[in-house]
Amino acid sequence: MAELQPYDKLPALSSAVLLLVGSDGGLQQRLAEAILREKKNFKISIHLATSLPLPPERDHLRPRIDLVAFMIDIKSKYSLKNVEASLAYVDDSFFLGKVCFLVTGVGRVNYCSVEMNAIRNLGEVYCSPVLFCELEVEGSQVATAQRLLRMLEISAGHVPGVSALSFSSLMRNCADD
Repeated sequence: MAELQPYDKLPALSSAVLLLVGSDGGLQQRLAEAILREKKNFKISIHLATSLPLPPERDHLRPRIDLVAFMIDIKSKYSLKNVEASLAYVDDSFFLGKVCFLVTGVGRVNYCSVEMNAIRNLGEVYCSPVLFCELEVEGSQVATAQRLLRMLEISAGHVPGVSALSFSSLMRNCADD
C-alpha cells in the first residue's frame, strides 16, 4: 500500500484540498458542509475517508492533498485505533504542518472512552496540532470550520509570508503555554 505524499503532484492555482479521515461519516459530512458554507477566496475540495491507505486505483485522478485532518471521537476507542493505524500510511513530510488531529465530542466528557493523554501524545509524537471541538453544537461547528479553513489556506500556500510549518509550530507553542 502506498503512502500519502504531500508533494508528489503539482498544486492547482487558487485551490486547496482537505482530507478528513475518521470513522464517523456523519460528523465528517457535517463538518465538510460547514466548511463549504464559509466565505473563502479560493476553491476548496474536501475528500472524506474512513481510514488510510486510500485506494491506489484512483491515485492518478486524486489531486494534491494540502491538509489532512484526522478526526478522533472522544467516546470511541475504535476511532483512536483507526487514526493510529492510518498514520502509518502518511509520509513523514506531511507532518511538517500539513496534518492536524481534530478531537470531537469534547462536550460529552462523561462518556469519554479515550484517554486525553493518548490524544495529546499523538500530537507531540507527530508534531501536529490537536484541536478540540464539539461538532454537535452549531456555534462550535462553525468555529471549527473556520479554524480548519484558515489552516487549509495556510498549508496550501495561499497566505504570503506564512508557511505551514511555521504556523503549525506556532499553534503547538501556543498549546504548550
